[in-house]
Amino acid sequence: MRAFLAGLVVLAVAALAGFIVFELWNTDWRWRPHTIDKHQTMIAQALDQSGWVSPHLTGPKVYLIVYRDCPACADFETKEFPKLQAAGVDTRVIVIARADMNGQAQSTASERATVAELWTNRSWKLFQQWSVATPAAWTAPGILPADGDTARTAVIEAGRSLADDLTPLLKDNGVAFGYPTLIWWTKDGKMRGCLCDHPQSYRFVEQELGA
Repeated sequence: MRAFLAGLVVLAVAALAGFIVFELWNTDWRWRPHTIDKHQTMIAQALDQSGWVSPHLTGPKVYLIVYRDCPACADFETKEFPKLQAAGVDTRVIVIARADMNGQAQSTASERATVAELWTNRSWKLFQQWSVATPAAWTAPGILPADGDTARTAVIEAGRSLADDLTPLLKDNGVAFGYPTLIWWTKDGKMRGCLCDHPQSYRFVEQELGA
């Protein structure tokens, strides 16, 4: 009988420990960013050479990789950009016009035109105008189309190649590529990154960037 009771106690303690570990993972550990210590030079060069746009603030920089009609991206931009920019963080946004999947388009002609323009002329004002418009209603007014233009189509493909190239490099560092992917440097010089597609990850970004 005693052995049976002792077994029950062991099982109960194990179950409690498992529950605690799961709760820590579910509420904290899974949302924490990762240190990027592999392929740092390749990742940094790929980001710097992309068509990012920013308000050109003088504080730490964070790269945010998004596509336009991305709810998690828009949520991060709406909730976190004011805090980060108030702290002087240079929010460098890289917009990707995603490639077709299984024969289905994942971007519109207006989106491709605007992405090509952002990468080419690097206008933060244009990004802001696009961000406040409803994606379905955006017609890319005054912007040259990318479709049918070899040079501007090449710009679109450069963005897609960036996503393809970063995916395995980040995976080697425990970071899953998705939208939005964030990459930044801490005050002590560490490169950090996360797929910050959930509000529970925001606090870590704020803490590490001083917002």
